Amino acid sequence: MALKSTVYKAQVAIADMDRALYADHALTLARHPSQTDERLMVRLLAFALQVPPDETRGRLEMARGLSDTDEPDLWQHDLTGAMVHWIEVGQPDERRLLKACGRAERVTVLAYSASVALWWAPLAARVARCTNLEVWQLASDASRELATLAQRSMQLQVTVQDGHVWVGDGERAVELVPRRLFPA
Repeated sequence: MALKSTVYKAQVAIADMDRALYADHALTLARHPSQTDERLMVRLLAFALQVPPDETRGRLEMARGLSDTDEPDLWQHDLTGAMVHWIEVGQPDERRLLKACGRAERVTVLAYSASVALWWAPLAARVARCTNLEVWQLASDASRELATLAQRSMQLQVTVQDGHVWVGDGERAVELVPRRLFPA
């Protein structure tokens, strides 16, 4: 018998001073049985950091990611169905990145874990021609700390200022500083 995904609900208040974006979002996230709380929370963070200021070019939505190899973790389609933004969390392989860059106007990767440098070093030169790609890294200790905020029902505040990100639940807060790997 296959295990079912666990559903998480999050009320997210975003105050992104770097983009002058202030918004509240109600999110439903499904955590695949093979997924960790760390990955779940990095997906939520990716949403908060990449959500567009308005929906004129479509909504940013959670995709099936792990459970469907043809979908990213998050994506945005415009009203015609064209792919605007493809967002991966983790360490996708070269083939997946090239495919994403061919399908979407923008591709963003939010990589985390202690092995990011090992994953990125050989990949950097092979994706250098992808002008629509951005790759960001989270420090592994910060992403693990972010995972401690995971609950089935969450009320989170995400504040972004000068490249620093604070995620809090009213009792605890985690500071993250995403580092751009590509383009350098």
